[in-house]
Order: sequence, then structure tokens, then C-alpha cells
Amino acid sequence: MSESKLSSRAALFVLFCICPLVAVGAQSQLGRVDFPNSGAQQAQEPFLKGLAALHSFWYEEALEYFQAATKADPDFAMGYWGEAMTYNHPLWAQQEAEPARRALAKIKDTARLTPRERAFIAAARVLYGEGDKLQRDLAYVSAMEKIHRDNPEDLEAAAFYSLALLGAVRPGDKGYQRQMKAGAIALEVYRKNPQHPGAAHYVIHAFDDPEHAILALPAARLYADIAPAAHHAQHMPSHIFLQLGMWTEAAKSNETAWAVSDEWVKRKKLPLSLRDYHSNHWLTYVYAQQGRYREAEKLVDQLRRTRQEHGRESVRFYDDAIAHFIVETERWDLANKLFDASAPATAGADEHAGHHPSAPAAPSANPGTLPPQRRGMSAPLFVRALAAGYTGAPEGEKLLAEMRTQRLHSNDAYGAKTLEIRELEIAALQAASRKNFDEAIAALKRATSLEEELSPPSGPPSLLKPSHELFGEVLLRAGKPKEAASAFAASLARQPNRARSMLGMARAFAAAGDAAAAAAAYADFLHVWQQADADLPELREARAYLQQNR
Repeated sequence: MSESKLSSRAALFVLFCICPLVAVGAQSQLGRVDFPNSGAQQAQEPFLKGLAALHSFWYEEALEYFQAATKADPDFAMGYWGEAMTYNHPLWAQQEAEPARRALAKIKDTARLTPRERAFIAAARVLYGEGDKLQRDLAYVSAMEKIHRDNPEDLEAAAFYSLALLGAVRPGDKGYQRQMKAGAIALEVYRKNPQHPGAAHYVIHAFDDPEHAILALPAARLYADIAPAAHHAQHMPSHIFLQLGMWTEAAKSNETAWAVSDEWVKRKKLPLSLRDYHSNHWLTYVYAQQGRYREAEKLVDQLRRTRQEHGRESVRFYDDAIAHFIVETERWDLANKLFDASAPATAGADEHAGHHPSAPAAPSANPGTLPPQRRGMSAPLFVRALAAGYTGAPEGEKLLAEMRTQRLHSNDAYGAKTLEIRELEIAALQAASRKNFDEAIAALKRATSLEEELSPPSGPPSLLKPSHELFGEVLLRAGKPKEAASAFAASLARQPNRARSMLGMARAFAAAGDAAAAAAAYADFLHVWQQADADLPELREARAYLQQNR
């Protein structure tokens, strides 16, 4: 058993001793929540299960539980409130307002409701009220803040207020005020109820960036144990593990998440598209960071077979997984083979439509549907252009022209910035292939400046090829190893223990003649690649350097 698992279980044992579980049965598989309400006794168990599932963003199961609660008690107002809340996916600015409004309209008898219950229902009506999504989100934050202020000991009010704050964050927002406030509130809930699924969950989301991730590591180590039945709870710790470069833990987290979701889909005979392909994509990326290319390739082959046997709609995040596999392994020959050039250009839905990318399928929505502003973010086009840039293939100019057209037609200012960075990366590779390094360096200076204006990375890089990393590679080709080392250091500050940046750092030190620093960097790289495929040339390179420079 790993050290991390032992420490996690030991901490969990202590928490059990301090706060023994009062829930039994299925609810103990989703965590412990408490929500006093005016519903009938027979509706309480499904309501609490629905609430716990909702906190782990398991919207499909939460909807079933809340509907079971209102079937048991047709006048159960909070059951209809819970049903409405399953149609809001705050961290991805997704919402199905009409079915939520229909659920809230079923609340008829309010005479027996407590003031607290009325406040929760009124807040939900604000969430699905007038204005655009951001206006409603901000109004909902104000409503939940008042409920939290009026009921300071109410852990559910605190948890939903924390989530509301996170839901009001948009990509490109400056500062961390909302995230830090949300994190502080969630940490307090977590302190009072260490088995609360939402508390651990929202702590992770609040601190999901390279600078703050360490604050969420305790919650990340325990969340999977709090709600073992929820595949999203199994996946979420990997957000923090990725931010800290903890690849072994990240792999286990996503392996478990995929297995749990696969079992759920099979057991309930659900559409294959509801499997946790988000975790599958992250696992492909994580395996690549560990040099486990064969394992990553197995996942890619599985995606391809599923699409061939069950249709395109059976697989989500296909483009993202394929794109990261090609970019991380540098198997540029696969760019045209694995991507269907005739297919419509769509984003892999995992690219950052919002600050957090791991949006699950909505209970009644097509899980493959993308927001309109995301449909132009074509990973296949960029990867084909990247492959042409690295290999000098003649279609590079044509692909770059297509990328420019794509950006000019984008109606998403934040997404257009990502597209511009990608353009600059391709232009830099093309200039470098002509030995025009001044032009390449100028393009990448602009690209890295733009990347630093984006929200901090959350998960596998949405750029696919981090601009600081590519900058380092081009600087090495230009004979500027010291500058290259600085670029790789910047890449690693944003994405710790990223394999290509670690390897680039070692090469830069070696080219600069700093044998001690190069040896240390190669040793760090080998530590990350302990489980790597034995025949990879990068392994031979690192070992040979260390052998020669003992």
C-alpha cells in the first residue's frame, strides 16, 4: 500500500473517531450531510442521498433520488428544490433553466415551510430567474450570502454559498477573491464535518491552481474515501495531484474514477456516453507524463474501438485524449491517422470553456453538446499544424491559414486568446524550421505573454503545447541554452514535473555546460519516469548522461 494511501486512511480513522458517521447504507457511500426540513419521514433518506450526490456533481443520481423523495411525499417542497438544483452546473456556466423552473413550479404548499426553506427556494428562483447566466449567478451569490449570514451554523448554507462563489468565477477573471473566500468557507465546513462531500469537493476547486493547490492536499487525499460511490469524487483529487506533479497519485485517482463510472453505467444499463471520459482523458495525459506510453496508447485504442462499434456519440473528450497523446509522445505521424480530417471541427469538450473543465453530462442534455463559443476550438486542426511544424511538412502554411480564419470567426474573446497563442506557436515552429530564430523567438515571447494572461492551468494544458515549453525548445535550437533553461523553469512553475519540460531543462543545462545541474535535472526526470516504458530513447538519453557525468 502506498504511503499516500496509508496517510489518507490514518487521517480518516482519526476523523471517524472525532466525528462518527451517523448515516448508514448507501448514504455512507456518498458522505454525510444534514438538512433539517419539513418533508415527510419517508422522503428523508432519498432526499439526503440526493443532496450528497449533488455535492459530488453526480447530477443523474441526484435527480433520481430527489424524484424518489417527491414521489414518497408529493408536497415535499425541498425535494423539488433539489430537483431544480441538478440542472445547474455552476463551474462550467451550464444551466438547463426550463426543467428547473418546472420543478420549482411544483412547489405549491408553502405554509408548512420554515423561513430557512423559503430562503433556499427563493435563492433557487433567483438562480433560474431573469438576466443572462452571469447576472443570475451573481444574484444567486448574494442570495446565498444572506442565507449563510442569517444561519451561520448551517453547514448546507455555507456549502452552497461556497459553491455559488465558485460558480461566479469566469475564465480570465483577475485576482482570487471569490476562490479564496469559497475555499475558506468550505474549509470551515470540512472542519466541522470531515465527511461532508461538498466541503472537500469545493476546497479542491477553490485551490485548483499551481500557487494554492498545496492548501487542498489534505482534502484531496480524503475526498475519494468520503464518497467512494461517486466517480467524480474519485477523480477530483487528481486536480490537486496534477497541480503538484504527483503523477502516481493522479493515475490511481483517474483509474478508480473510470472504473467506478464504468461499473455504474453497466449496472444501470446507461448510455456509454455517461462513462467518465473526462477521467479517461486525464489518465491518458498522466500516463504520458510518466512515460507509460503503451498504457496511454491502450486507452486511445479503446476510445477508437468504442467509437467504431457504438458510434461517435458513445465517446466524449475523444479529441482531447488523442491530442494530448500525440503531443506528449511526439508521435507526429499519428496526427492525420487518428483524427478524421473530414469530421466537423469541434473542441474536445474538455478544453477550458470555464475555469474548471471537468463538466459531466447534464441529466437530460446531449452529453456531447458544446456551448456555442466552444465549437471553433479545434484540437485536431492545431495538432495537425503542430505535427507539420515539427516535421517540416508542406501543409503547415495551409493549416496555419485555417487556424487564423478560425480565430477571426470566434465570438469568444477568451477562447480567441488561446487560438492566438496556438497560431503563434505554429508560426514560431515554421520560422525555426527556416532558421529564422529571431522571428520564432519574437512570436513565442508574445505567446508566453498571452498565456500568462490566461487563468492558471487546471488539469492537462488546454493549449495542448504549453508556450513556455515550446519557447525553451526553440531557444535550444537557436543555441541559447541559458535562456532555454529559464523558459523551461517558467513552464515547470505552471505545471510541476511536466515530463517534456523536465527533459528540456536537463538538455538546456547540458548544452550550457553545467554538468551538475544537468545531472540533477536528468535524475529528477528519471524519478518521474520510474514506470516508463523501458525502450524509450528519452530514458536512454538520461541514463547515458548520468553514466558519463558521475
